Amino acid sequence: PLGRLEKYAFSENVFNRQIVARGLLDVLREFSDNENDFISVMETVARMSEDGEPTVRAELMEQVPNIAMFLHESQPNFPAAFSRYLVPIVVHYLTDPNNQVRKTSQAALLVLLEQGLICKGDMETKVCPVLLDLTEPSSDDDYKIEAVAIMCKLVTMLSKETVEQLLERFCELCSDARLFQVRKVCAANFGEFCSIVGRDATEKLLMSKFFDLCSDSLWGIRKACADCFMIVSNSTSPEVRRTKLSPLFSSLISDQSRWVRQAAFQSLGRFISTFANPSSTGLYFKEDGTLLEVPTCPSDRLGHKHKPTAKHTHCHRTTLGPKKHYNSPLCIESSNGPTVRPSHTPINQDGRSTPSLESMSRGNSGSDSTHTPPQNQHEGQALNNNNLPPTNNKNKETEQTDQNFNSFLYWRPPLVDIKGEKEEEEVLDCLQSHMDDPDVQAQVQVLSAALKAAQLESQSEEEGESESQSEEEGESESQTPEGGEPDEESSQNRNVIPQQLLDQYLSMTDPAQAQTVDTEIAKHCAFSLPGVALTLGRQNWHCLKDTYETLATDVQWKVRRTLAFSIHDLALILGDQLTAADLVPIFNGFLKDLDEVRIGVLKHLYDFLKLLHAENRREYLYQLQEFMVTDNSRNWRFRYQLAEQLILIMELYSHDDVYNYLRQIALTLCSDKVSEVRWISYQLVVEILQKMYACGAHELGLNFSNELIARFCHCPKWVGRQAFAFICQAIVEEDCMPMDQFAQHLLPSLLSLSLDPVANVRVLVAKALRQSVMEKGKDWALLSTQEYGSCMRCFMLLRKSRME
Repeated sequence: PLGRLEKYAFSENVFNRQIVARGLLDVLREFSDNENDFISVMETVARMSEDGEPTVRAELMEQVPNIAMFLHESQPNFPAAFSRYLVPIVVHYLTDPNNQVRKTSQAALLVLLEQGLICKGDMETKVCPVLLDLTEPSSDDDYKIEAVAIMCKLVTMLSKETVEQLLERFCELCSDARLFQVRKVCAANFGEFCSIVGRDATEKLLMSKFFDLCSDSLWGIRKACADCFMIVSNSTSPEVRRTKLSPLFSSLISDQSRWVRQAAFQSLGRFISTFANPSSTGLYFKEDGTLLEVPTCPSDRLGHKHKPTAKHTHCHRTTLGPKKHYNSPLCIESSNGPTVRPSHTPINQDGRSTPSLESMSRGNSGSDSTHTPPQNQHEGQALNNNNLPPTNNKNKETEQTDQNFNSFLYWRPPLVDIKGEKEEEEVLDCLQSHMDDPDVQAQVQVLSAALKAAQLESQSEEEGESESQSEEEGESESQTPEGGEPDEESSQNRNVIPQQLLDQYLSMTDPAQAQTVDTEIAKHCAFSLPGVALTLGRQNWHCLKDTYETLATDVQWKVRRTLAFSIHDLALILGDQLTAADLVPIFNGFLKDLDEVRIGVLKHLYDFLKLLHAENRREYLYQLQEFMVTDNSRNWRFRYQLAEQLILIMELYSHDDVYNYLRQIALTLCSDKVSEVRWISYQLVVEILQKMYACGAHELGLNFSNELIARFCHCPKWVGRQAFAFICQAIVEEDCMPMDQFAQHLLPSLLSLSLDPVANVRVLVAKALRQSVMEKGKDWALLSTQEYGSCMRCFMLLRKSRME
């Protein structure tokens, strides 16, 4: 066999050599039992890699990933075969004169890295040196462009140490004045480099290059910078983000090229979201878009109530003195972060906890990295990269803060300590002379809102409502909504977004922007609105309320659909009071919209309803039936989604409401024309029955069981009778009802189906008896010997019928 391999591998016929290259994996498997023969085959492969015909070399390279996987699985027998024989071939083909061979080699290299088949040593000693050689200024243009592209693709798969070896060369390539293709590739992958090398290297080495690329003469390069702006922003400190990146982004959003402006507006919301501080908002978005709460201490999760004793305000662009605690309604944030307030979670009328303003801002226990650089550099980087919360949250209540003032952290000297509302009024008077500054105007607005909110809170405390606030506060731009605790978060988040960025974001609903920038600009605005709302905080919801209402009534259904899919996230961000006042009317409008919009609220119906108070939530029981009606009756996925959501929302309602409202919907769905809808509906029926018995409503459970027997067991169609067998099996497996109740009311009907004329029904009955009733019946003493014997006889009868 080795002789034949040698013969055809170096045959004068090109076709024979291609066949050998194509079948190398099978050849290696045949000789894998003998190490000497295996080494002989690998040496033959190494010689074949020098074939003068490009098609043979390309065919060989296409087999390399498969061979590498085989060697990886056989690594105990051949530990160094891949590194010794195949990696040099892959690296060598990166410089092959044939374009097809080079492309094949690049693709194979990426696959090998994605599968983790190339060790770190080979990457550092074999692959990276070749890429560095190919990106030398004297290198061939085609080679350099390809090497830059492959280098940028490798960045996300390499370790930080390896990327740092390529960082200096990457900086040089960003300034390549001769090849715009090189600069364009660098701009498109700039964010990946920043996220890998971290904040220090980004700010010291990469930031100047990014500024150059953002002002490049080619609009395609500037557009690439706009696309990756969010990732770059996540890799910088809050100070750099505010003072350097914000003006830079403004230049892109007003670029002379429409394509650049379009990309900038698409990235605007994402860039704004990088200003959010999870430690102050209490929430953060995962990479997949899921909104999660920042983990808190056990006492927070238990919903313990603590009455706040101090609140804070924070002047825009101003830090008001060192940290102190006061008994007055207002307290001043320190230079090292806000004063700690114990968080609490109010309990709804149905006994469940709902995120409150304080639970949404649990990060008050830590310093606000958006305003002051973190005291611990590693903590700060972990907090700001990708907007994820720190993994180690320390208790700041006992932390001793540095009272020394650092002028580097502030735009202007700190003002004196303020005690009470009188002093805040004096601050407002002092700021009147600087009203030409837009930031000072914003500062005055925040302080005014803080004063009024504090007065309202003191009134509400006298009335026993210290944890709530009137809905009018959420609607007024001069007031701070939610809970009478505006000062701290208002100061934190209102400092967070530069006013120019916010104004640009709000302008995205202007019809003129759709004509001059992008017809889809309203959709992009809607898509990023939850992130912007999270960044601003619920106390600044009035800044976005009009924009949200404008988007909710947009003539384009895609815009309304986008909002419908994210309204549950926005409800979590805003809290129950603002949700009830501002989101519920829009939610109700979406329920009556097109199916393309309704599916958005239906898909997250449970997530939205669980945030409402019990009395508001109960109103939707009457509207659930409307989901059964769709614009297109063939839209079966709509009904499938309804069944899935009904399974979830049952926990939000009492057993009486479930029986009176959800039961009929479930039974109707069980008769759907589409099997997928029917099967998920059977599970819904089982869940309803389980809730009846779990709540002690045995009479309702018995009535429902009788209804199942009448509707399914005695159904003239075999599909219904088969459904009854499936439901009985699920009831037993999930312990939905006591075994004596099942044996008395449902088991006789199930056994009667053992003689059903349709084989499909009998098969499912046999499965239910064997896998559920007979096995679990052994552990339930309430299943009598007679009943168990009946099950056994029916099962044997069914087995005999099956054999025949």
